[in-house]
Amino acid sequence: MRKMNVRKQAQITMIGVLLAGGVLLSTGLKAQTETTTETTVQTETRTDSSPDRMRPAGGPRAGIKGGVNLSNFITDEPTDRHTLVGFHAGVYGQLFVNEGFAIQPEVNYSTKGNEITSEFGIIDHETKFNLHYIDLPVLAVFKLGDAVEIHAGPYWAYLVGANIDTDGDLGDGFRQLDRDNFDNWDYGLVGGIGFNFNNVQLGARYNYGLNNIAESPGARQMLGSKSKNSVGQLYLAFNLAGSR
Repeated sequence: MRKMNVRKQAQITMIGVLLAGGVLLSTGLKAQTETTTETTVQTETRTDSSPDRMRPAGGPRAGIKGGVNLSNFITDEPTDRHTLVGFHAGVYGQLFVNEGFAIQPEVNYSTKGNEITSEFGIIDHETKFNLHYIDLPVLAVFKLGDAVEIHAGPYWAYLVGANIDTDGDLGDGFRQLDRDNFDNWDYGLVGGIGFNFNNVQLGARYNYGLNNIAESPGARQMLGSKSKNSVGQLYLAFNLAGSR
């Protein structure tokens, strides 16, 4: 039953992401049309033909992105923890764009968590914590020419689902932990770099969580009382509306 609920929550979440993507893309297309019209009018009435005067102004843009997550927990507990491989996918837009700066909001579905290996003599046990979030980063974009961008800013995230996978000699008692055992909200800082190839961007980011995510006594016992999300990301972004 819990797996069915997680799947239903994931389906609802993906529908929400697609709707948000449609809004961002339609906004970007409208802005692109307005910018193109304005640029055409200015070109027709302009008498100065110098290169700086003829360069079109930057405008809003929007696109889709996705990639690999390498997640773990930041904790004071000396437990043997391993990186959990997951993914993220979503949409982005760029606002207030000029040659050197922009604001980039995003809506992403992102998996986080980690893997814990417990060894007590001949007893061997593995536990995977799978946390599913909707991430909302709002980033300042610093453009180093046309080829490179530096991204930095805060993120907020809402937990839409959680499940525990166990394998080993200790049984499946930890499966009792679910979404109710974790804080519904997470927040933190994001930093990264992107390399532009026409309308495609290849990038890397690091997400540093600032909120303690374990809420119930059982979750704190397993993860530690001060467990925070830590996620490295590799991604591809495709610009679908507006020009770089």
